[in-house]
Amino acid sequence: MSATVMLSAEQRKQSRNTGVTLIILGVISAVFFTQDGGSAGFGLTEGFTLNLSSQRFAQVLAVALVGAGAFQLYRGFGRLMNVFLATGTALFVISFLAWSASGESFNFTGMLQDTVARSVPITLGAVAGILCERSGVINIAIEGQLLFAAFTGSIVGSILNPWFGIVGAVASGVALGGLLGVLAIKYQVDQVIVGFAINFLSLGVTSFVGQRVLVTKPEYNYLTPFRPIDVPLLSDIPVIGPSMFEQNLFVYFSYVVVAATTWWMYRTRWGLRTRAIGEYPKAAGSLGVDVLKLRYRNLLIGGAVAGLGGAWWPVGAVGRFDENITGGRGFIALAAVIFGRWHPVGAFIAALVFTLAEAVRLKLGNLDTGIPSEFLLSAPYFVTLVVVAGFVGRSRAPKSVGQPYTEQ
Repeated sequence: MSATVMLSAEQRKQSRNTGVTLIILGVISAVFFTQDGGSAGFGLTEGFTLNLSSQRFAQVLAVALVGAGAFQLYRGFGRLMNVFLATGTALFVISFLAWSASGESFNFTGMLQDTVARSVPITLGAVAGILCERSGVINIAIEGQLLFAAFTGSIVGSILNPWFGIVGAVASGVALGGLLGVLAIKYQVDQVIVGFAINFLSLGVTSFVGQRVLVTKPEYNYLTPFRPIDVPLLSDIPVIGPSMFEQNLFVYFSYVVVAATTWWMYRTRWGLRTRAIGEYPKAAGSLGVDVLKLRYRNLLIGGAVAGLGGAWWPVGAVGRFDENITGGRGFIALAAVIFGRWHPVGAFIAALVFTLAEAVRLKLGNLDTGIPSEFLLSAPYFVTLVVVAGFVGRSRAPKSVGQPYTEQ
């Protein structure tokens, strides 16, 4: 009975927070975005630009958001609550863009295309984190795995070819996943400390070797990244097609990894056992599951996925390695794990949210908005902080995550 009461209390709290959030977004729209009466051009296709009046759109949106928030507080939208919150947030972002680009035009579809492309390392890093944490092992080392994989992929890809660069990056991710497994599983070192140690190790090694070798021998740090490939028929869909299906192979790799991991996690015996050892390892072990072996295996698979994500920088984007090129994306991937509630699809959506903030920052950097550049640079990390602060209380991690396991 008490569990039901607590669940109802949590639902009421979530409903109240959603209503307050919608009202706050409406007030911001009314106070700030209604000050300019100019129009902004949203380029959707080559021959079509949508001209949106920033002032009128903000006025209508403010009324709609405040009304929706009040209704949510009074009665609630029920199961459609998250749909209204997501829709309201998306419209708020559009209103912000219209206000920022008032009197100018920009390629809206191109911004979405950039959002999807930049989501690759965060998505794959988050999937790596899910594989580890669903098995009961905290993976703070995602940042280090991405960084070392980018470093290895650039060197191997420059010496041989980009495909071998991917292989080298995946191998380095597997190696660090194995190191995490040995220290956290066999020697039962605190998993958070192990993760940070791997991050510092990766940063130190790549910075040192980069300065001593790659600076003096730039031929070891130059390769031609993959070019975009259009998917027939799908790429012809307006807005969605260019955004999602005119990308390079790494984007398509991320689609496959998310779909395959979701299917394996919830439709196979391996997935059932993985979720079992993350929740109740002793019970799973008593039923014949080799908990330690499965944890090792999943950490290696997770390392391979993170290695593929790290290869995105040299092979799929910039064609080289720069010091600390990941820029904290591994920690954002860890936030995507929490925001996505340890589900691959949820993590993918979270990655898109975070990279949309970065894409908006880059777009606003080319517009005269009056917003300080320092604030724009911090926008993706600010969004990460807000999302984690807002959702971490409602997300439940696997029960045994971070706890060592000893075979009986």
